Amino acid sequence: MGSRDADIDFTFTHPTTARAIVDALTAVGWSVDDPAGGVTHMINDADDMYEWYASSPEDIDEVLVRLDAPGNLPCTVAINVYHPEARTGGMFMFMPGRTRVCFSPSIDRRHIPEAPAFTDLAWYLHALVPVLATTGLEGYEAKEIQY
Repeated sequence: MGSRDADIDFTFTHPTTARAIVDALTAVGWSVDDPAGGVTHMINDADDMYEWYASSPEDIDEVLVRLDAPGNLPCTVAINVYHPEARTGGMFMFMPGRTRVCFSPSIDRRHIPEAPAFTDLAWYLHALVPVLATTGLEGYEAKEIQY
């Protein structure tokens, strides 16, 4: 059996921001403080290099300002979120233009108990869609692929 990749592609009616998503999620129990110990985020710079950074949770405001900076709008940026109560999380990747945001359940991914090879995408949809609906969510596509 090969590896599996799961993600949820969210589409928004208007460009969104890392701050809008993070604020909405943290209001319902998610955190930017991931198990690796901090705020893990990424900016895909002009050289198309994915640069990952780790900041302390106290610096979240500065991190969000950087991710949402006008100069980074043509770039892909990402931030990890974690749900301490559910002990799972993943990466939100904001695509250029910011109307497409991809979530990858990459931190302690939840699996379907009766089919452990598969990701419990339903859990992530229930945990994310109602929250993102308050931020202009237009639709989503969830998929799992074996490669």
